[in-house]
This record gives sequence, C-alpha cells and structure tokens, in this order.
Amino acid sequence: SYLSSGINAEYGGANNSMSRDRVRSAGKPLTASKVVILQNEIPLEANLETLQLLDESNKECITIYNAAPAVESLPENLYSLVKIFCVNESEAEKLLGLPSVKSVEEAANAAGILRKRGCKIGMVTLGAGGVVYQDESGNTTHVKCPKVKAVDTTGAGDAFIGALACLMADKEDGKLDFRHQVEIACSVASESVTRLGTQSSYPTSYTR
Repeated sequence: SYLSSGINAEYGGANNSMSRDRVRSAGKPLTASKVVILQNEIPLEANLETLQLLDESNKECITIYNAAPAVESLPENLYSLVKIFCVNESEAEKLLGLPSVKSVEEAANAAGILRKRGCKIGMVTLGAGGVVYQDESGNTTHVKCPKVKAVDTTGAGDAFIGALACLMADKEDGKLDFRHQVEIACSVASESVTRLGTQSSYPTSYTR
C-alpha cells in the first residue's frame, strides 16, 4: 500500500526536547505560519500548546494533526483546535476503538467520528486505496491513488501530509479546491513509493 504502511522504528531525538516554553519562545515564525503540521512524535504538551497559541494568535493558520505513531487516546479539547485531523487505518482503529478500518466505508465512518470529536476535516488514508475525508459540511469524499508499482512504501504517509501542507501554503496552489489538493498529494505519495528510501524518494515537483 502507498500511504503509511509497514513497520517503522521511532527515535525521538530532538522531537522529545519540545516543550511548552520552547513553543511559546518560537515567536512570529510560528504564530505567522500559514500551515502547521503536528504529530504524536512531539510531546503532547507541546502539541497542545502550539494549537492553543495558534488559536489565540492566528486563527487563519491551517493546522494539520497527523496522529502518528498510533495512540489510544488524545485530549478531547485537542480536536476542536485542529483543521485537518489525519490518521491511517491502524491509527484510526487504535484511536477510535474500531475493530476494522480497511474499506472505504469503514474509513468514511472513522472520518465522521473524527469530525464529531471537533476537527474541521476528518481524514483517513488507506494506502493504495487512497484517502477518505469528511469536510466541514459533512460531505464525505474518496480520492483514489494512481496505480503504481510499489518498491518501498516507507515514508509515503509523510510524503502525502508534506505535499498537502505545501499545496495549502503556496500562494497559487493554495487557491485550488481541497479535493484537487488531496489528489495531487496522493500522486506525490504514490510516486514516492516507486523509489527506495524516504526523503530521497520524494518528488521535487508535481503536476497540477
């Protein structure tokens, strides 16, 4: 599968040094950001502080919470501070307590639950099956991935999230409708799995 599959080892490194104080000391580079990505590799207290700070100082900022690695729970007040909340199949199962999130229908249900918890857009990646999301209006959309011959799926989920954030932050591509942005991000992730490696496999350009 293309979007976040396989087994990966995690080393916290610099991520573990993030704290509330370091978030607050970041200043304008953070508070003036157009898009901010958060993940569970960063301590929860730092994630919450970041979301609260942006809610106070820059409500226009697009916050993307990629709940990886998988966790069983997150604070209830976190969801309402997030614009796009994204999980893969196994992360959705663990976080939402669902027996299976494998099909498009199951992913749509999971996206709906995320929305009910307070985020603006609930999103579930399904590997080669693409992406399912429910938007602010309650409409559910399934975006398919291009068919490719996968060589190494490591980092495909990060390629998708990174591409989506890049598109939303770009002066021109930020004007594209959300579905089109997701389609391009899926194409970027799909291309990344055709080469070995993680960052080295990521495309440096894309076609609108």
